[in-house]
Amino acid sequence: MPLTVLTFGQIADITGSTALGTDALPDIGALPDTDALNAWLHERYPRLQHLKYMIAVDKRSVRENTPLSSHSVVALLPPFSGG
Repeated sequence: MPLTVLTFGQIADITGSTALGTDALPDIGALPDTDALNAWLHERYPRLQHLKYMIAVDKRSVRENTPLSSHSVVALLPPFSGG
């Protein structure tokens, strides 16, 4: 399974999709880690620059730059609210 970026809530609204697959993403060589992915996302979808969101790689939330592989599943999670 190639690199996939899953989007939720406001992020899906901004990207226009709940999943960005290889047809929408640059080659994995251009996205070796989450910092590169964030930079690409902010360039492609400028409204994301002003939105706080959490990144999960392979079902684990990450707070620092994390390497990506061609089989990674990345989730972009908007702020949660509720009680």
